[in-house]
Amino acid sequence: MKMSLLQQMYKDVLAGIPLAKENRYYASILTLCIEQSPEGDGSCDRMHLPSTEGAIRSHQDTMSDAVGPTADDVSRDLANMNFSSCPREVTLLQLTLIKMLVDKAESQETEFSTRQKYCEILALLLKETKVSSNLICLLSSCDQLLSHMASKSLSSLVYFQLKEENALNVTWLSHSLKTLLEFPMHTQVAECLWTLTAVIKDILKDETLPQTDILKKLLSPLDDVLEGFYNSILLHHFDSHLYTSPYSEAANNLISFTDLLEALLAARIELELPLKCQRVLFLKVSYVLNIISSSTHYFIKKKFIMLLKKCVLCKSGEDTVSGSQFLQKPYFYEDMLALSNAVLQVVNLTWLDQIPLGEKASYFGSSEALPGDNTQSGSDQTVLRAISLVVLKTLEFKFQNTATEAEIKEVFQSSMSQLLTFWRSHMKCSPQSHPVVHHCEWLSLIFIEQDDDMWEAAKALLLSYLKFDRLRRDASDNLTQKEEESWNFLTHASGYNPHCIFLFFLDKIAFDSTVLLDFLISSETCFLEYLVRYLKLLREDWHQFVNVCNYFDTKHGTCQPVSSIKSPHQEKQSCMSDVNLQNAPCEPEPQTPIPLTSSHNCLVFTTEQGNNEVAESNQSKSLLCNDSTSLLGSLQSLVNYDSSEDSELESVGRECLVNIKQMPLNNEHETVIRETVCSYTDDKHNKLKSQVLPLKQKGCNTSSSLACTVPSDNIVPLKIMLLKSTKCLEELQNAISRLQRRNLFPYNPSALLRLLSHVEKISKSINSPSVKDPVVSN
Repeated sequence: MKMSLLQQMYKDVLAGIPLAKENRYYASILTLCIEQSPEGDGSCDRMHLPSTEGAIRSHQDTMSDAVGPTADDVSRDLANMNFSSCPREVTLLQLTLIKMLVDKAESQETEFSTRQKYCEILALLLKETKVSSNLICLLSSCDQLLSHMASKSLSSLVYFQLKEENALNVTWLSHSLKTLLEFPMHTQVAECLWTLTAVIKDILKDETLPQTDILKKLLSPLDDVLEGFYNSILLHHFDSHLYTSPYSEAANNLISFTDLLEALLAARIELELPLKCQRVLFLKVSYVLNIISSSTHYFIKKKFIMLLKKCVLCKSGEDTVSGSQFLQKPYFYEDMLALSNAVLQVVNLTWLDQIPLGEKASYFGSSEALPGDNTQSGSDQTVLRAISLVVLKTLEFKFQNTATEAEIKEVFQSSMSQLLTFWRSHMKCSPQSHPVVHHCEWLSLIFIEQDDDMWEAAKALLLSYLKFDRLRRDASDNLTQKEEESWNFLTHASGYNPHCIFLFFLDKIAFDSTVLLDFLISSETCFLEYLVRYLKLLREDWHQFVNVCNYFDTKHGTCQPVSSIKSPHQEKQSCMSDVNLQNAPCEPEPQTPIPLTSSHNCLVFTTEQGNNEVAESNQSKSLLCNDSTSLLGSLQSLVNYDSSEDSELESVGRECLVNIKQMPLNNEHETVIRETVCSYTDDKHNKLKSQVLPLKQKGCNTSSSLACTVPSDNIVPLKIMLLKSTKCLEELQNAISRLQRRNLFPYNPSALLRLLSHVEKISKSINSPSVKDPVVSN
């Protein structure tokens, strides 16, 4: 009889039909009938709910963070099922209805009168029945479906009371405090953790709530207990067999706790003063680092690694909060510095070597390959990128808060040495790909499949480079040529030369400006920030950019560029600079030893040694200095980056970053943008080819011009990389301008266009004379 009444109520709620009977009637049929074990001491460890055969699923069939079907899954099935009077099925339907009532009561799509009716039923249910106590008893049920549905219903009721009554569910709070305090004597805490996590997520999703006040009311009574629980659960001996399976109770507790820590991280932005339970992850991150390097199951390690990544990126779930917003909050600055110090300390102690990544590749529906599948499973690239990003972002934050060059140099060289070794050991190149011969190439190889992570990593290295360079210039007013050469050597050997990183990326995307445009018009603004900073560096460091471009052209060792006639002194200086850049990772100067792992096949750029040397760097410097007064005027008008980074970013970068319109691009809008850009770039394609190859060689394929051997007389050097990269930036500039004129660009790009225009002026003023006037060597 009760089942038929519940089914009718379920159909009415699902269809949105107003409930005609009085509130007490509906509250009575939703009252749970739970019989506690007569042999126990009042505990709810054994529920007397007869279940149909096969209803209780095996524990091994489900992961702890997805222990059963969702409430929506159950809801869809219930409408079309024929029930017996089985108490288990009655209880499941009651739990489903409780969750449905809360959802409908909080939905703005439900009519006001209907919402009010649902709220009155729920308030009566909470006041006059023991629904909270019964739900808590069901949490410990061995029937995982009942336990899971009870957790969802209980978290919904706790959230409902906080929102509608501004009150905390006392029964649930007492149970949570007792459960957490009794750990590890009583180990069944996963359900308690999951319920608290669900309540926090519900609050964060509800934009109509005063989230700061509600979160403070929820978390303040639990603050001290959660801090103590952090210490208790993470100080275990994780080499125990209890943690080697993701299905054990111990592993289930850990996984549920990582979900709670993530929710607490997301809630931190809403509180003016963070609670201790929200800071403990940062201040005692060494506990997490120990778990990652222990013998716990790989799934648990991966959860904690991804949690660390969200910490350093100020991310939680799918939502991103800008780092500046987090840093403006009290204590976040100190907490991030503590996390960075702890991570870098273990990285320098070979912590990376203790993290195995040789897991099987993931396949659709399982972790096993199909018969006949020849796919070679390598390292887990998701975890590889996450660990790499954690190291790079902590380096960035550490350097932004370091005042001495010596401290930066020591930490950076050691950390990058460990990271490069880590990459080399876990990143296996395919047989079709060329071997990695330059340390700066690793970044694009590791992150090329994840755009947002790649630009976060590139930005972190760029900011570290700029801070390092600023400190060394502040320490010495006049740097000698030897010091400059040592600096260039260090940036290449440690894999963070910004020009190399940018050029390797352009090479990976075949110098396609539409790819860069995609990053700029996407919802992610990290590439915009990176590009603004890099273009500011490029306009002031052009000669180094040209120098790196020249070595890209000669890295295959077959092209023989011709140098201009130089004085013996100039030729000696150029030769010294060229050799240092060539052999950076392998043959460090005795005066500046660098503790980086070396190997016989890790040359920066291998070239044929002969009497002719590349002189583009010196030529570029000369042209830059002796150019027309108009170019000198434009260069003199640029603000010195070293002395005013913040003001420069405010005047140039902020105009791009702050004025971004939050206007999502639909498919039709994106199609118009792409068609506009593609029609432009197609027209420019042949023009680029003619500039890249000024002199055609008989029998030389233009598509493989880097590998062709050219005679060493009566030709000009092929400045392929320089022309391709500058042409890519020029196409990007023109594409942005065209979109801006049509009002198709999603924000005001004026500041970005000014930077691109500066670079174009420098490029054309320097490249044009060298193309028109070939220089022949003696």
